[in-house]
Amino acid sequence: VLGRSGIYSAYSTGRGSIVMRGRVNVEARGNDRESIVITEVPYQVNKSSMIEKMAELVRDKRIEGISDIRDESDRQGYRVVIELKRDAVADVILNQLYRFTPLQTSFGANMVALNGGKPELLTLTDMLKAFVAFREDVISRRTKFLLRKARDRAHVLVGLAIAVANIDEVIKLIRSAPDPQTAREQLMERRWPSGDVESLILLIDDPRHRINEDGTYNLSEEQARAILELRLQRLTALGRDEIADELNTIGAEIVDYLDILSSRARIQQIVKDELAAVRDEFGTPRRTELSEGGADMEDEDLIQREDMVVTVSHS
Repeated sequence: VLGRSGIYSAYSTGRGSIVMRGRVNVEARGNDRESIVITEVPYQVNKSSMIEKMAELVRDKRIEGISDIRDESDRQGYRVVIELKRDAVADVILNQLYRFTPLQTSFGANMVALNGGKPELLTLTDMLKAFVAFREDVISRRTKFLLRKARDRAHVLVGLAIAVANIDEVIKLIRSAPDPQTAREQLMERRWPSGDVESLILLIDDPRHRINEDGTYNLSEEQARAILELRLQRLTALGRDEIADELNTIGAEIVDYLDILSSRARIQQIVKDELAAVRDEFGTPRRTELSEGGADMEDEDLIQREDMVVTVSHS
């Protein structure tokens, strides 16, 4: 890429013309001759079309000084060799190739994107702001989903903890019920002492399910179903510590999710961390070389320099 003005224009206004050149080396060969070797072409330039254009210019004698053009590209890489005549000057031939062939071309940057569902010409700053806002929204929605999922699991665990804390009464109720539906309804209607489970209920901080004013707790339909789906043998084998450990883990996750949702600074830090992770996993060194040289050429740059003698006489 030649110069930074086109890039700056594209980034600051949304439109710009970026001048690109192929990567070229001049190699010396025998008999005081040189070759121009092209190892890369500009973006979206077709190699075959470029070679055909060069050959056409040589045939029409618009470019002189070229004796042969060969495509030596293979699996090892891209290589087009342009052999020069003995008296040809490589810099002049290169300037002619830049001027008349796709070896130098420009790419029109038109930074139009859908913003809020509508096409809009955006600057780089606009794009970055829109992308950051999008990532913040994604992280917020993802965190809300994880919070809801954690609370749903914790809600079931609280029901199991209530059952374990009142295991004898729960088993008696299930055995005396004529059918599962009646057992479920009786489990939900009864006010169960929260006891040691109260701290776990407060830990998960689920606004949908609270402790009653008298310290009791009513099981929801989901909790009652979870209790009935367990065999009595499995229900009696459940340990209060086992349930408490999982609830404590989930409770810590819930606290973290709530903190994320209440702090934009944390959401922004997550955006940074995730972008850094993508960079570390997929980042590659820049392949395009940014050159400070200008792309403008004068007509004199296309003419081989020769020593001349000018005689001036007075009549």
